[in-house]
Amino acid sequence: MDNNEVVTEEVAAVVENNTGIEIEPLFEEYVDFDTFSKSDFRVVKVKNCEAVPKSKKLLRFKLDDGTENERTILSGVHAFYEPEELVGKTLLAIVNLPPRSMMGIDSCGMLLSAIHNVNGEEKLNLVMLDDAIPAGAKLY
Repeated sequence: MDNNEVVTEEVAAVVENNTGIEIEPLFEEYVDFDTFSKSDFRVVKVKNCEAVPKSKKLLRFKLDDGTENERTILSGVHAFYEPEELVGKTLLAIVNLPPRSMMGIDSCGMLLSAIHNVNGEEKLNLVMLDDAIPAGAKLY
């Protein structure tokens, strides 16, 4: 367990309300501002999205990140979204992670999503933003 996953036993209990919705507990340990400020969160626009061959989970996103170069990010969200429904959407990404090879394709960042369970079934929602926000806008 790394330092960001340290939680107390009291907080570790899954939060559940009477609708069957379960969310993970909050981390107890704080992240200092200097560490947080090193993360580069940007608004991205989905130019293209397709299933990655030979993968049941991965979608390959071609994104406008406000630069002249198209950004590729792979995300394991295919169980929750079909590629064609995401084209044109405005999403949130962290763009200064080192490239990570998945299925032989470099993924240059990570799309942010919210995860929770409903009656024991995992649900995932990509963070979608107002289309009026331009690609490349930085989040603080």
